[in-house]
Amino acid sequence: MNSLEQIPWALIAPILVVQFILMVVALIDLKRIHATNGPKWLWVILIIMGSLFGSIAYFIVGRRNV
Repeated sequence: MNSLEQIPWALIAPILVVQFILMVVALIDLKRIHATNGPKWLWVILIIMGSLFGSIAYFIVGRRNV
């Protein structure tokens, strides 16, 4: 229990909030967009399992500009 008290939550909490918001926005955008680079099911897995980096990768690589 002492290890949880030593974590600097004031530094970690904003990162977790940004990660969650970015993940939700990426999933909503993936649902609305018609064409992606690669299958949508794979992007869902990458966004959820890849956390922050999966969402960023989706916005950089996954969206197809039509």
